Amino acid sequence: MTVAYDVVIVGGGHNGLVAAGYLGRAGLRVLVLERLGHLGGAAVSERAFAGVDARLSRYSYLVSLLPRRILAELGVRVELRRRRISSYTPWERDGRVGGLLVDAGDERRTAESFRGLTGGEREFAAWREFYGMTGRVAERVFPSLTEPLPSRAELRARVDDPVAWGELFERPLGEALERRFADDVVRGVVLTDALIGTFTHAHDPSLRQNRCFLYHVVGGGTGDWDVPVGGMGAVSGALAEAARAGGAELLTGCEVTAVDPGGAGGPAEVGFRDADGVERRVGARWVLCNAAPVELERLVGGAAPAGGAGPEGAQLKVNMLLRRLPRLRDGAVDGPDAFGGTFHVAESYTELESAYRSAAAGRLPSPAPSEIYCHSLADRSILGPGVPAGAQTLTLFGLQVPARLFAADPEGVRQAALQGVLAALDGVLAEPLADCLATDAEGRPCLEVRGPLDLEADLRLPGGNIFHRDLAFPFRDGADAGPPVGRWGVGTGHPRVLLCGAGAVRGGGVSGIPGHNAAMAVLGR
Repeated sequence: MTVAYDVVIVGGGHNGLVAAGYLGRAGLRVLVLERLGHLGGAAVSERAFAGVDARLSRYSYLVSLLPRRILAELGVRVELRRRRISSYTPWERDGRVGGLLVDAGDERRTAESFRGLTGGEREFAAWREFYGMTGRVAERVFPSLTEPLPSRAELRARVDDPVAWGELFERPLGEALERRFADDVVRGVVLTDALIGTFTHAHDPSLRQNRCFLYHVVGGGTGDWDVPVGGMGAVSGALAEAARAGGAELLTGCEVTAVDPGGAGGPAEVGFRDADGVERRVGARWVLCNAAPVELERLVGGAAPAGGAGPEGAQLKVNMLLRRLPRLRDGAVDGPDAFGGTFHVAESYTELESAYRSAAAGRLPSPAPSEIYCHSLADRSILGPGVPAGAQTLTLFGLQVPARLFAADPEGVRQAALQGVLAALDGVLAEPLADCLATDAEGRPCLEVRGPLDLEADLRLPGGNIFHRDLAFPFRDGADAGPPVGRWGVGTGHPRVLLCGAGAVRGGGVSGIPGHNAAMAVLGR
């Protein structure tokens, strides 16, 4: 059979576009096949509300892990705007109402906020020490994510800090948090980064929480989470332009139906249904899979995981447009500061543990933990001229709501989960959020909710898992890296088929790193 392409990429998400950009620029003939009618996967901007010119980042919404190196090498122009406010966490204690504000631009203000919560200096000193440690780890680990995969020993030597290695890579994160911090609210604020999209708890012996935490604090070598100007669609759009400029062919509306992985000496083959419904097959020297590993197994004819053992997501995504920001019970902080970073709701250490235990027992958590972010405070370009000047977007991300809770009654549980997170939010506001919601052209509140099963239906994320499967530590356990595929952490059980999506080692988040690494593995051959 004549090989039609050097590389066929299954899935046109941002990682597939990164891989296409590198491989096309290297002179390879590249075809990208995307099932949906648009590129970008989860990194898209869409008008979610009828007749309202607001382009929300519907799924993924912030950027931390995307290396500037990738953008520079592909000639991608994207503005990532730094947020001054890191987080705000309302609290109520002994009849007092307040909020813990972490202001990255004003350390004195942050220290005063810690003092208002705890009554002393100890907790802020512990905070500075802990995040000083994670910052040093980030500086050393982040550059390695776009290099050949180090061994465990090599990465440990690179970190060069036995305490940090033990706390982040070897022992459950809860041990470090309980040893370092005394305050329940402060412990919870730290722990949230270990739970984003991951159903786990502080003392999980599998260290699932540690791996999630690590990927949330190493981005860019600083751990900062930045706002993509123009929304996530601007990021994917710029990557698609770079891939086309490199010569890659990008097709939408083309669902891949089968992958024949071929053998070590022969080409692979990809079957797909094109936009006109015509069944087609193309050959390729390499197939890069930007879909989840379980999707790849289905495409090559493998068996599905038995007994519900597949990946599982654990999040609720609520997109909103408000006429104005709501007033807070805490009168010491204004709305733009409180909502300018990550706004934590019901996320103390105790509340997060209780939420996990409730969900593990089959019940929706109450109070429901969530965190909120307002894109439009940092970037109003996503709002068209017809949107009133005071309007703001809100993105709410609910934690500890695993897919298993939705299985029996997806719509009923989705609505119950929505009411739970809104009730918890109302509890820290001075007015009902419903009074601030904008309405669409048909008079309906500008609010949409997506649970794990919706993400599975929309994006083929198995169980709604935003990382495609459990995250892995960014090292290999074996001493021998093997061929180029092994050196980059993108291998599968098929020599000519590589992972280029979030399911690769060093995958997860909007990073482009798996796309880069799969491209390097191909070019290394």
